Amino acid sequence: MWTVYTKNNCVYCDKAKHALKGQQVEFKNVEENQEFFSELLSRVPNARSMPQVFRGDDHIGGYNELQLLLDKEQLEAFGLSL
Repeated sequence: MWTVYTKNNCVYCDKAKHALKGQQVEFKNVEENQEFFSELLSRVPNARSMPQVFRGDDHIGGYNELQLLLDKEQLEAFGLSL
């Protein structure tokens, strides 16, 4: 299960959600609320940007890291590599 921590008016947050929707994977979107920062910082103490993306317990990173991972997995599905 994917988890995406996002905030309002964040272009890269929207891009990350769009990228995951394009892959047709289910994900939980954790939007900014009272528990948001404590939960996020317990998972990524040095988080300073949004979004923060996880696959299961694995921290992927932000939008750029997510896109690299998705591109790599798509290439591997065709028997290619970066």
